[in-house]
Amino acid sequence: MRAAPIPEISYDPNTDAGGSREALGLGHSAGKGLDVRHGTILTLEDINVSFDGFKALNNLNLYIGVGELRCIIGPNGAGKTTLMDVITGKTRPDSGSAYFGETLDLTRLSEVEIAQAGIGRKFQKPTVFEALSVFENLELALKTDKSVWASLRAKLSGAQKDRIDAVLSTIKLESSRHRPAGLLSHGQKQFLEIGMLLVQEPQLLLLDEPVAGMTDAETEFTAELFKSLARQHSLMVVEHDMGFVGSIADHVTVLHQGSVLAEGPLEQVQANERVIEVYLGR
Repeated sequence: MRAAPIPEISYDPNTDAGGSREALGLGHSAGKGLDVRHGTILTLEDINVSFDGFKALNNLNLYIGVGELRCIIGPNGAGKTTLMDVITGKTRPDSGSAYFGETLDLTRLSEVEIAQAGIGRKFQKPTVFEALSVFENLELALKTDKSVWASLRAKLSGAQKDRIDAVLSTIKLESSRHRPAGLLSHGQKQFLEIGMLLVQEPQLLLLDEPVAGMTDAETEFTAELFKSLARQHSLMVVEHDMGFVGSIADHVTVLHQGSVLAEGPLEQVQANERVIEVYLGR
């Protein structure tokens, strides 16, 4: 059965929950096998990380609900990258707890195990295989347990082909499916890398400054894409573009000196005097 693509969005790149432990999910599936009985897909409590005496994260608490689209903002050095490193297993916290769903202890899993559990991460700079076609990039991402050439020689099942076709439709790269990824625009490469995550059907997507370097039209498309993806996934977006944040966020978390400075709807956060002082400016 063909997977249903995300509803149509006007831009075509081929041509151009809360701050508590009981964070409420938004009524969407968190995926098979993940225990989200309290509606929370990610729980970080009292997380501390230090590097040579510098406290990158300081008693940080963060809760993301099922199906939520959360934006993380804050000045440089606030701990945003370290936060994502902890979630994906790249950095181990000195203390504190980190759970995916109710039972998966992220501090005890390897980076590979965390990715296999359903957490996908996109870095700021797109990383695609430029010599391979768009389709081959998605094919390779789908078969993460094999070497590059073994994956490309292996025969795709009908369900796998349908999955790739659905993702191509979602990221609006159907007509570029046979184009080498190196010939794509910067924005198209960003969309392809998002697609490489989507074919793996992650339950939580971590996205680092996804619209950096994009045109206005690409940024608008990305906003609509993320809002559509939140129907089936939970998203955590680190971003400096406040216009983009305002167009997508259910909930905003402001980090400062490794801790949560403020949380809530964007309008509420923007009116916070401490946030104005340390980040937004007067």
